[in-house]
Formats: sequence, structure tokens, C-alpha cells
Amino acid sequence: MRKIPITMATQHPDNAAVPWWRNEAFIPTQDEIDEVLTLFSDLPIDEYMWDWEGKYVDESVGEKLFSRGREFFLRHPLGGDVRLTYRIPAFDGTRMNRMARAFMNILSLADFGADIGISEPPVFEMFLPLTTDAGQPIKVRKAFREIAGYHRSVFHSVPRKKDLLNIFEVTALVEDVPSLLSIEKIIGPYWSSLKKERPGTDFQRIFLARSDPALNSGLVPAVLAVKVALSQAYETGEKLGIEVAPILGTGSLPFRGSVNPLYVDPFLSQYAGVRTYSIQSAFRYDYPKEAVKKALENIRKETPKRKVVKINKTDREKIGRLCDIFWEIWKPTIEKLAPIINEVATFVPPRRERLQHIGLFGYSRGVGAVRLPRAIGFTAALYSLGVPPELIATGRGLAVARKLGLLETIEKYYPLLREDLKHAGKYLNRENLKLLADKQGIWRDIVEDIDSIEKILKILLDPEKPRHFIHRNLTSNVYQRLFAKDCPKEKIERDIVEAGIIRRSLG
Repeated sequence: MRKIPITMATQHPDNAAVPWWRNEAFIPTQDEIDEVLTLFSDLPIDEYMWDWEGKYVDESVGEKLFSRGREFFLRHPLGGDVRLTYRIPAFDGTRMNRMARAFMNILSLADFGADIGISEPPVFEMFLPLTTDAGQPIKVRKAFREIAGYHRSVFHSVPRKKDLLNIFEVTALVEDVPSLLSIEKIIGPYWSSLKKERPGTDFQRIFLARSDPALNSGLVPAVLAVKVALSQAYETGEKLGIEVAPILGTGSLPFRGSVNPLYVDPFLSQYAGVRTYSIQSAFRYDYPKEAVKKALENIRKETPKRKVVKINKTDREKIGRLCDIFWEIWKPTIEKLAPIINEVATFVPPRRERLQHIGLFGYSRGVGAVRLPRAIGFTAALYSLGVPPELIATGRGLAVARKLGLLETIEKYYPLLREDLKHAGKYLNRENLKLLADKQGIWRDIVEDIDSIEKILKILLDPEKPRHFIHRNLTSNVYQRLFAKDCPKEKIERDIVEAGIIRRSLG
């Protein structure tokens, strides 16, 4: 069996600060090859996710990596010691040109590797986003096999020693709460089909999103749904005789997962059973390099020791009910907040060459009837207003849960809730919230959220240290400048970045 990657660097553009290997925070596409080599060389990174879904991509990545990092890859083979894995576009029957290019790229890269004497195909796995049923990864595998078979018949008169067809993997990326709660309905049929196709199949990965579930349903449902998905993934694997290695896609702030160098032991306990963590840009670049390196070494060491928490059917049903409760509060709240969230998000500076989120390219994200920025821009916008998204709908949801006798279930499976909310609360700007509530009634519901959180969980949500008060002042600047006439965009953007540097993540 192949080595399981534990630390996976991604291209998510959530860093506020300048990476140590550059002189500016923005990383253009042409510099991402250097990023891969730098991370593999300087940090304990096992895998790098190359994004064909949400951003522009250098399609000559393989050749350039081998050309620039020949000595490194002779010692640490790509596809062996270190991994490059593609996130491809969703298989929706439209806009398939990028998926087709990714297919041919993997095949041609396997040929290139064989030509220069590499024993294993350099890239042999794809992450399939927005997976909601087993038919999607099955169709992608079928499409790849057909293309690969034709490629082999045209270009290879003699079969390769290591045939990519025999080891190619499509790993489902599950990104919404309902699918996470019923993940066995996706992976059960999919993994069963794999065992029929390849009888020796005894290992599979499954990719669980953490940011988009929070964007679509709120903090508490996102955490609880991931816990259920982890439990069900392992149970499904046991039934089918498959070793399971879940991947978790997380950011640094609590809303997006709390995976950061200062919180290693808590998040390893929170998500016990995860075998690969996404290490996004803020984790890598918004903390001192030595602290990042030490944290990654600890993650590598401790992750395999953490055993999944099994959740019985009764508790799964309670969690499903809780997710509905919080979502029913979250959805109408975010629908009403969408205009100002979208407006503030336009001032969040880009860190990568992302595709358009609405229109001809990419994917829009939405809650109910409204379109929103993607998770990083959404989170950054609310933090920049001084109203962390972790707090929204949470207090009202907790109040309902307490009335229904479900608070104990939350505390059982989300024991770090108090800590996550206390951390977010350090960046609360009550003055901004009052001003917003005077303008639009929906913000008064968030005042209620904060009151309920403090009373039910017996915690205080306020700045504590000097840097938290500086953050509060910066978010006051953002608010005042946002509603001032003719305020230069650069001033708002500067305040947003400075606040992001203080909390060690844009969003």
C-alpha cells in the first residue's frame, strides 16, 4: 500500500501576510511551480493539491517540476515520497474542457515520467468536487478509462510496466451538509463498484469539506456533519474490507476549521480519524516559518494515532435534527446579509489568479436565493466588519437546542465549541454591530445570538489583548470608510489586510 500523505498544501488564497519566499502576498500562476518546490523542500509537506477547478493553472506543471527540481525528485520521487494531486472540475455535463485537459495532462505526464526513468506515474489521483452521489465519480472513472484506453492504443504499442489504468483513483470531495450526513449513500455504492472493477481494492480516501458546509449551513452543522461523515466512512470501510483515509479541507479560522499552528492538539482531537489535513496558505504564511514547521511535524506524528469517534444511529438522528435547526436560522439570516457581505468582499485583495465565481467560469456559492463569495471572501468580509461568522445563528440555535434537550449532543460531539467561539469573539466589534443593527433589523438577531452564546455557554465574547483591540479599531475604520462617500478603495483594502494579519488569516 502507498504511503498516506498527512499534510497536504493547497492553493486556497486565505493568507493575509507575504509568504517568506516572495516579496508580495499575491502569488501569480507562473510562480506556483516554485511554491511547490519550496514547500516540499522547506516544510514537512507530503502532498500538494493542484487546482484545476477554481483558478487558472499551469498545465506544464509536471515537466517544470522535474526540470527545476530534478535533484529533489531523484531523492523523493513524485508519486511516491511526495504527491501531486489534481482537483478537477465537477462532472456536471457542461464546461468539460478543463476536465478533458486534466485527463490528458495526467496521461501525458505518466508518459513523460516513464521516458525519463520514473517507475511510478507522477500523478494518479483526482479529487472530484461537489460530489453528491456515487454516479459522479463512477462516470469520471469510466470517462478516464475510455480516454486512457484510446491513448494507450494510439501511443503505446507495448504496455507500460506500471499502467496508470490499474492505479488511477477518483476521490470524492463532499461539500454539503446533507451529503456529509448520508455519506454512506455515496461511498458505499462507489467503493462497491471499485471492488468489482478491481477485486484487490483495499484502500480508499474520501475528501470532506469543512468550509463550504459552514458557508451553506453555519458553524455548528458543519462540524457535526463532518463528525458523522467520519464515523460513517469508517463504518462503510469496515463493511467492505477497505482501509479508509479521510482528507479534511480546513482553513485557519474557526469558521473554516481552526486548523492552524497554534491549535494543533485541539483540532487533532476534534477531527480524530482524519488522515490528511489541508494546509492552506494562511497556515503556511501567516505564522512564523519555524512555528509552521514544528506544527506540521507534530501533525505528521500525531495524526495516525487518533481514532475516529463512532456515532450511533440515535445520535446521528439527533445531529441531523440539530443541523436542520441551525440551518433554518442561518439561511434567512445570510440571505438578508448577502448584499453587504458581497460589497465588502469586493475589497478583499486577491491572493491567486482565481476564476470568476459567477458567470462563464468557475462555480458560484449560494445560500437559498442569493449568491455569495466563496468561503474565504465570505469569512473575510464578516470579520472585516467585526462580526465573525461563527457567531451568526449560533446563539439562537443553541437556545432552541436547549429547549429541545439537544444541547448535550452538541457538547458531546463538538466539545471545542466554547473555545472556537471564544477565539472568534476576540474579534467582535460591538460598536459596529450596533451601528449595523440601527441600519438593518437583521443585525439585531445577531445581537441576540451573542447574548445567547454568552448566557448558555457562560463565556465572554470580547477583545482581550492589545492586538484584538487594534483589530477592533481597524474594523471600525472599514465600517466608517465603507459608508463614507468617495473613500479610496485602497484605504479599505489596507485596513482589511492589516486586520487579517492580526488574526493570521484573511478569511
